[in-house]
Amino acid sequence: MHIDLFDQFQGGASPIHRLDPRVKLLGALGFILATALTPDGAWLAFAALAALWLALALLSDLPLRLLLRRGLVALPFAAAAVTVLFTLPGQALLTVQLPLTGWQLSISDAGLIRFVTILLKSWLSVSMAILLTATTAFPDLLRAMRGIGIPAVLVGVIAFMYRYIFVLADEALTLLRAREARSAAGPAGQRTGGALFWRAKVVGGMVGSLFVRSLARSERVYQAMASRGYAGELRWLDRPKARPLDLVWLAALLLVLLLIQLWARLVA
Repeated sequence: MHIDLFDQFQGGASPIHRLDPRVKLLGALGFILATALTPDGAWLAFAALAALWLALALLSDLPLRLLLRRGLVALPFAAAAVTVLFTLPGQALLTVQLPLTGWQLSISDAGLIRFVTILLKSWLSVSMAILLTATTAFPDLLRAMRGIGIPAVLVGVIAFMYRYIFVLADEALTLLRAREARSAAGPAGQRTGGALFWRAKVVGGMVGSLFVRSLARSERVYQAMASRGYAGELRWLDRPKARPLDLVWLAALLLVLLLIQLWARLVA
């Protein structure tokens, strides 16, 4: 059984799909950088960045609902910044008293602005990264990384990390199937087993077995790659060339991002 849960690429023939991968990578990095540099509370600038992302998403001919749902993965991680609500000085908007301790925490206006800004920056950056991976195949992304000058060692590490996600998932599935085949079923299909400590011991054994099996499989994969001429760097037979239209797309995107940054600072 092959697992493609982590493969986010959606094939298509849209204008975004046809762009040179290096152009898409540079555009996505520029968008993320512009989002990170946007001042706190520049709501109009964030609205402009969201509108720009929406326009690119519509041009990609991908289901907008799918992209928005995948973008929600950033929200739980951004929620880790909830402490800024109480730590930044400013006018108190709401005071919360903690039970048992009796401590009082005040939500300041500056803290609320910073927290919402962090949420918007996280969501916009992750959404652009998702749009990039959904319209660009992973081998093309690797070629784009090398094309813009990212060191070959780093590109190789990223490539192997991505590929071994599937290797680990396949090995984990094999262990789960073996466990299910050896597990007895109780009444009405209920699984039997020992106490919590016994279950934790079984899971620990499975994790150790997964590590050993993955290590042995990685050795076999490396020997197969070395026998086929792998010398520490990923190589491609052809060298892609950017079209003039691709450069126009990149220049237009960077110009729009620059105008949004100027607008955010002038309005602020």
